[in-house]
Amino acid sequence: MEPLKNMIEEKKAERNLDKRNPFKPTGAFIGASWTALLVGTVGYCVGLWNATMALNEKGYYFTILLFAVISVQKSVRDKAEGLAVTELYYGLSWFATIAAVVLLTVGLWNADLLLSEKGFYAMSFSLSIFSAIAVQKNTRDAKLIDDNEIKL
Repeated sequence: MEPLKNMIEEKKAERNLDKRNPFKPTGAFIGASWTALLVGTVGYCVGLWNATMALNEKGYYFTILLFAVISVQKSVRDKAEGLAVTELYYGLSWFATIAAVVLLTVGLWNADLLLSEKGFYAMSFSLSIFSAIAVQKNTRDAKLIDDNEIKL
């Protein structure tokens, strides 16, 4: 009976070693997030490069992409985790994000572009915003797991 008990305990130990932490992002989601970020950002920039608009207009649209959402995502996450975030910084990061979206919307609304081009810029901008947030979240979650701060 003793060898059987030892085999059962060994099998349990093996399963626990192979068990994936449910809080750690999967490789597929990390890869999809990075791919979406690359596709959205490169697509947006290639569209700007090939656009027949003035250089100052291209700069306007490029700046809006850079201006977008990294700061608000970090401050929301820090606040949720109980890290110190001043209300001023939190408010400014939300203002910057909302301003970027409004500026893109107003810019595209008034741009002398085909409707399909406007849609392209709106979609690649949205994809870039979402994937930038997802990449930052995945990176932070994976680091927390790797640092053994969250254990099963």
